[in-house]
Amino acid sequence: MSFPGVFKGALGTCARKITSEMEMAAARALANIVTAGELSEDYIIPDPLDKHVVPAVAKAVADASLEGCVARKSLEEISE
Repeated sequence: MSFPGVFKGALGTCARKITSEMEMAAARALANIVTAGELSEDYIIPDPLDKHVVPAVAKAVADASLEGCVARKSLEEISE
């Protein structure tokens, strides 16, 4: 489920590698998409086709790559 978002975030910052911190950021982003009110035995992770998954994971991975000093571009450079 995190595949496209992880690569979008890593490629967006031109990260040198994908670190465990970036993987954990992706997992946290996935977990945070499901709100406490939606959480149930049958719904613990979002649907793979949920339109919020890729942007949330990509942003979390990009932020983690910047924090982990593996990014070669900043978010400002990406926006340009």
